[in-house]
Parts: sequence; structure tokens; C-alpha cells
Amino acid sequence: MKILFVADGRSPTALSWLGYWVETGHSVHLISTFPCDIPTGLATFHIVPVAFGSMAGAQVRNTSAVQSRPGKLGSLRGLLRRLRYYLGPFSLPLYQVRFRRLVAEIKPELVHALRIPFEGMLSTATPPGIALVVSTWGNDITLHARGSFLMSHWTRRVLNRADGLITDTQRDIHLAYEWGFKPGKPTLSVPGSGGIRLDEIGVHSDSESLPEELPDAPIIVNPRGQRPGSLRQDVFFQAIPAVLRKFPQAVFVCPSLRGDNESERLVDALGIRSNTKLWPRLSQGQLWRLFQKSLIFVSPSVHDGTPNSLLETMACGCFPVVGDIESMHEWIQPGINGLLVDATNPSSLADAIVQAISQPALRTRAAKYNAALIVERAAYLPNMARVEKFYIKCLSENYGRTAF
Repeated sequence: MKILFVADGRSPTALSWLGYWVETGHSVHLISTFPCDIPTGLATFHIVPVAFGSMAGAQVRNTSAVQSRPGKLGSLRGLLRRLRYYLGPFSLPLYQVRFRRLVAEIKPELVHALRIPFEGMLSTATPPGIALVVSTWGNDITLHARGSFLMSHWTRRVLNRADGLITDTQRDIHLAYEWGFKPGKPTLSVPGSGGIRLDEIGVHSDSESLPEELPDAPIIVNPRGQRPGSLRQDVFFQAIPAVLRKFPQAVFVCPSLRGDNESERLVDALGIRSNTKLWPRLSQGQLWRLFQKSLIFVSPSVHDGTPNSLLETMACGCFPVVGDIESMHEWIQPGINGLLVDATNPSSLADAIVQAISQPALRTRAAKYNAALIVERAAYLPNMARVEKFYIKCLSENYGRTAF
């Protein structure tokens, strides 16, 4: 099958998704909305930097320079996000001209946009007669669609045009109908990256070392970085002193937050520097190794889909403590395999972390439960086999094609 993906070519989630189709011998084409290295195995590769994608790409390539000036990266991201909400949609008509030209050259059987903003918005220019599948990840509908009037307009336009919808939460399927997705068209819910390659976790984690040795103490990991509007990292840091009063030896590890101005300021202001490790971005193998050494995974989410980090930590035996939002209820049963908290309340978060540290039997039961749950619902190859059937269904029900 000839498939054209429209995605952020820098994204590990997108690359995981593309990998299956390359590995199974399909003709895989990518239009990346950000400058990036060319992924291996592609038939063709193009960059269409809609909504200031070229600015973000340069920013990411220059992270070493930015990290030498703490806080600059976060400020740039905040400014860019606002620009993209209000001005990004105005760039769509111009870049859609280029998109249509590339589609005419590639002649794909199916176009799959791996996110609504701005990949799905760009892909509304897919000509009639070519199937368009759209994915939602995380906050596409719950947050980004409400970012501005034009973001709302284009989100509705995407969902109205889509021939099929793949979401990382059941919640988004229900919301999509409210935003213009046509009832009766095919839907599927699978993790955003396709799932977890369980056979790779042990291999890669064993071969990678961490930035520093961790003590023999309760390790609490929060690997999600700064995601303004989605996570309350300020609440996470404010919860730490209360945990330390009960367990003074506990250590909190935060990959991707070294050099983040707000995080550095809070750690010092709260007097928790000796128990809090702000680490740089880690490789996938390093993350898995860290998860295997950690007791508890914390994600203070107020908007979210199904984070890959949640599934990875569950696969590694980590106990989840996450924000009490609808998408998390699809994975976490409180007191059974994790805890749900008010992510705007430091006391609520601290109490849950203390409870998890205090109850090893709960953590043991949860680890066993979660290992089975990940195999059942989040294993990569079975999920991608479901996606392959879904693509065929989209072609069959919308365009009368029965195979590819």
C-alpha cells in the first residue's frame, strides 16, 4: 500500500507509528511539518513547515545553545504556541497549495495525519477520492481546539473531512462527534505510538546508563517535562516537601527539566534541591532503565490523552499517580492499579505519593495487574495489526476498495 503520513518527523511517537509500515514492506511517504532528519526506509520525504514549523525546528536543533541560557526555551515555546493558535491557521491556505502538489506527485492510496493541529488541518486539502485518516493525541480536542476561534474552525473542518478517526482515548471519539465527525464512519482507539514494544524494554534499558547513580531509596519519577496548559508541574514541586516530611530519603527524578527556569526556581524556593534531580532529556533506553528503578510515576495532568510514558512505566512495574481526568479513567482504577488525584492540589498529590510509598502490597498487586493490562491493550504489534485492518475498512467503506 502507498501511504502518505503527515506528521512531526521529530516525534518519537510518529516515528514509532511509521516504523511498522516500513518494516512490513509498504510504500511509506512522509510530509513533516517540522524540519528534521530523514527517517529511514521512506519512499519519499518532504518538509511543509505550516504554522511556523520552521521556527520550531530551528529552536529544537539549537537546544544546546538554549540550555546554556535557562528559561529561554520555555519562553520561546510559550510565545510560539500563542503565535500558532492565533496566526498559524492563516498559513494553511498557502501551504495547502504545496501539499496538494505533493499529493498529486505521490498519488497515495491513503493519507494519515497523525495529529489535528496542524497536520490534520493541512491534510484537509487531500483531494476527493483519496482516503483521509486523522489521529488525535492528547489535547487535540480538549485544549488545542479551543485555543482560538480559527483553531476551533479548522478542527471542525478536519473532523468533517476525515474518512476515519484513530484516537488515543475513547473520550476523543465521543468528543469528535460533537466537533463534526460523521457518525457511522470508522473509528479506532489505540495508543498514540501504536503501543509498547515490550520485547525491546529489557534489551535497551540494560545497555544504557543513567546520568548519575540513584540511591537505595524510594524513587519517584516525573518524566513529562514542561507542558503548559496540560500539566501542573508547579503543583508537583509544591507537593514534595509534604512527602519528605514522611519519607525524608525519597528522591524525585525529573528528566527534561534541567535548565527549565520555573522548575529550577521552585526547587530552590521550596528547599528540595537535595532530594530533587532535574535531569536533561534522556534516551528511550535510559528512560526505561529509570522507570525500572522507580517506585512511583507521577503525571500531574489537567489535560491529557494516553501518555506513552504512562504505558511505559506501567509496563516497567511503576505505580501510577496521575491527574483525575477522564482519559486517565480509561487506564487507572483507583486503589487497584494506581491513584487519581486533584492535580491542582499539592496536598492531594502528596497524600497519594505517601500512600503509594507506604503500601508495598498495593504496589505489588498493581504491578501484576498493569503488566497484564499492557499486554492486553498496549502491545505494539497486535495494535498495529488492528490499524492495518482499520485502513482497509476505511478504503472499503468510503471508496469501495477491498484490499491494498
